[in-house]
Amino acid sequence: MASQELQAALDAARAAEEVIGGLYQRNLVIALKADKSPVTEADVRAESAIRAVLSARFPDYGFYGEESGRERMQAHNIWLVDPIDGTKSFIRECPFFSTQIALMRGGRLVLGVSSAGTYGELAWAEEGSGAFLDGKPVHVSAIADLGAAILSTGNLKTLAASPARWSRLGALVGQVNRLRGYGDFLHYHLLARGALEAVLESDINILDIAALTVIVREAGGVVTDLEGAAIGMASTSVLAGNAATHAAVLAALA
Repeated sequence: MASQELQAALDAARAAEEVIGGLYQRNLVIALKADKSPVTEADVRAESAIRAVLSARFPDYGFYGEESGRERMQAHNIWLVDPIDGTKSFIRECPFFSTQIALMRGGRLVLGVSSAGTYGELAWAEEGSGAFLDGKPVHVSAIADLGAAILSTGNLKTLAASPARWSRLGALVGQVNRLRGYGDFLHYHLLARGALEAVLESDINILDIAALTVIVREAGGVVTDLEGAAIGMASTSVLAGNAATHAAVLAALA
């Protein structure tokens, strides 16, 4: 049975999906934020819908939204929200975007909802209760041999700028069974249900990865940054996998 917090996050994701679904493929006006990333009416309205649900039920919780910024960040409980993770895909009318909602309690990520309504998947997890994809429990694979493992990569610009690390990644590509670049929410959903063994990205922020961290962790996986440190507010990279593959990839990149 879902906790009140998880139910609120699921309801908020559903409210966002109603907004996003009504604006998808509508040639929306696109603006650029200070960091040159795009934002549309759908991003802003979806975050407003999420905030309305979460704030009504938990008015004392902090809120960190991709579009509206940070409020009550000193609170013990803080919602982390990216209304459309993958806005560039949304703009290009590719279904590889999602709504990401996570809860951080005392500095630890404890709940995550990853809603990809246009693609047709909904994943969620709460600490100690396992991970679920479309209502069914999921678990990472048991494949331990890199030679049998599938590795998926996402944003790699920073890693590519390091000749030493880029060379190590090239060597790693030669060791794994298969390399793919599913990106965004999708490769984490695939990892959580055992369809691939590791995900690697060097350019993310906490709002991209917070909910997915909980989902992969509750599916039995390991999630850190590329240095092996725990995911937190300042994280800018991620390495996720089943325990054996995560350890092997981390060692290969060191």
